[in-house]
Amino acid sequence: MRLAVTGRDGQVVASLLEAGRRLEGVEVVAVGRPQLDLAQPGTVFDALAVWKPDIIVSAAAYTAVDQAEAERDLAFAVNAAGAGAVAEAAARLGVPIIHLSTDYVFDGTKDGAYVETDATRPLGIYGASKLAGEQAVAAANPRHLILRTSWVYSPFGKNFLKTMLERAAGSGEIAVVADQWGNPTSAFDVATAIFSAAARLGRDRDFDAYGIYHLAGTGETNWSGFARHILEMSLAHGGPHAQVRDIATGDYPTKAPRPANSRLSTAKFSRVFAWQAPDWRLSTLETVSRLLGKDADGSFATWRRHSDR
Repeated sequence: MRLAVTGRDGQVVASLLEAGRRLEGVEVVAVGRPQLDLAQPGTVFDALAVWKPDIIVSAAAYTAVDQAEAERDLAFAVNAAGAGAVAEAAARLGVPIIHLSTDYVFDGTKDGAYVETDATRPLGIYGASKLAGEQAVAAANPRHLILRTSWVYSPFGKNFLKTMLERAAGSGEIAVVADQWGNPTSAFDVATAIFSAAARLGRDRDFDAYGIYHLAGTGETNWSGFARHILEMSLAHGGPHAQVRDIATGDYPTKAPRPANSRLSTAKFSRVFAWQAPDWRLSTLETVSRLLGKDADGSFATWRRHSDR
């Protein structure tokens, strides 16, 4: 089975490429700029068609949440029109699409975990553009899985986990928001879930449960609790550590508002695909321990190298 994934440098793309190398009978190819540019929909079909994929994974996106407030047109061009072009290409090629979306399609006011049928109400441009992308994907290709995820981290790129390690190396105390709740999600777990779903689609030609799914780490916490666990695991592995001080969202103003509640129920995905992510603490430990692997000179510097990617 060949999966063509859009993008080259994202956390999920990197995780799919790495994990795919360990799976027999699976090939993952990353297709990105300049051949495929979501801001230029005319590039999409030819860039994907040349690979003759069995499934297309739509992972590339405009993800600068705050910057999107000033770049609305670009965010919608990439996340809405671009995503729709990828889904249309998949339909023309006669293959399903697995599209990644976000918890930011919700306003965060629900008391409890969001399910797939809950009403959407994005608070900012990024969330609105991703919701428009979901709609474009569904309209262009009936054989779609839209996977909403949240609080993604990995050894790759920029993310909250790596930021906490970097800040702890230079400070004895870090202020972290304590009134936003969600499910920390390892990009490797997202990749594993995608492979599980792709395998099901590959063997079940009569699959009839296409649609929207929530996919996130098991268990919930707030940002400060996530930070404490990261730094406790870092300390246990000889890495940087700092005290975490709880603050309110209002104490850390951002251009784009964040949902106070990003918790996602993954019961539907578990039921249909018989797969559930590990507890977020276990997956966090795996990433922290990997980033803090010792160099040849015995120093814990691996995470610094990865932070530059």
